Amino acid sequence: MIAIHKSTFGFHPRWIAYCEKRGIAYKLVNCYANDLIEQLKNCKALMWHFNHGNHRDNLIARQILFALEHTGFQVFPDFRTAWHFDDKVAQKYLFEAIDAPLVPSYAYFSKKEALDWANQATFPKVFKLRNGAGSQNVRLIHTRAQAIQIIKKAFSSGFPKYDSWGSLRDRLYKFRRGKASIVEVLKGMARLIYAPAYARMGSREVGYVYFQDFVPQNDSDIRIIVIGGKAFGLKRFVREGDFRASGSGSFAYSRDLFDIRCVQIAFDTVRRLKLQVGVFDFVFDSENNPLIVEVSYGYAHAAYDHCPGYWDTQLDWHEGKTVKEEWMVELMLTCLEVEFH
Repeated sequence: MIAIHKSTFGFHPRWIAYCEKRGIAYKLVNCYANDLIEQLKNCKALMWHFNHGNHRDNLIARQILFALEHTGFQVFPDFRTAWHFDDKVAQKYLFEAIDAPLVPSYAYFSKKEALDWANQATFPKVFKLRNGAGSQNVRLIHTRAQAIQIIKKAFSSGFPKYDSWGSLRDRLYKFRRGKASIVEVLKGMARLIYAPAYARMGSREVGYVYFQDFVPQNDSDIRIIVIGGKAFGLKRFVREGDFRASGSGSFAYSRDLFDIRCVQIAFDTVRRLKLQVGVFDFVFDSENNPLIVEVSYGYAHAAYDHCPGYWDTQLDWHEGKTVKEEWMVELMLTCLEVEFH
């Protein structure tokens, strides 16, 4: 029996629907409950789409999942897939360790070392906090003076986890293009005064800086998602007058838009890191080489329902729309068969 966290968020409803459709035994559990371990009796696996924007998830999701995995219990996402989730600094070292084609990245944990770097670096650079999605907490730093200002703030007052003004600007951008409602704009205005729980309850980001090289002349990025032996993707266009693609809400899906090298790199990286799911964002350098920007395990699933097909590990294309989150359940079933049969 598979345990699924009881939630209407993210992948959970699709996992439940697939289990019901296929007659797969499952049980809804409350992953926040004190008696969770008791709830998991008679279950062989736990699936939990935890969210970086949920304060309770940030507090305990990884710890619960990894504690269970430590005992041999099957979990999704597992340690290899999730330990570096929403942590761009961790991903820098992970990708460098396997010599993956990462956008050149720089992390410093000393103000002096960061300032020494800034005084010899070329600009522009992209400044990022280690966490955040949808281009939250991402800024283009044009000059050395701006970089020095950022570094001094990083090693003094630090930065809030939630950029309220940036979020409002993004909501207005989408609203003007018919991709967000007036309600979303009003929520953004309210959050100028009252930030979301994960930002209010979490600590500020302080004591480090993280920069990446700015890769110019990209009007979009390519997102490739690998689940098991299948890959699919979309092209995300940058905002007008901006350099960021993540969170723009402007997508394209046609197969001929994708450089097959991105698909191959995504498959190779998932295999080498033994990830259950890999969500990779790519840009292209001046010589048209694909570079990884970052990786995740989660994504806004509805946007990918329009993908017209997927690639297998041989890079053969399979036409047809699918419910990709069902493949995650199939992954767990495969793991259970290997482990228990």
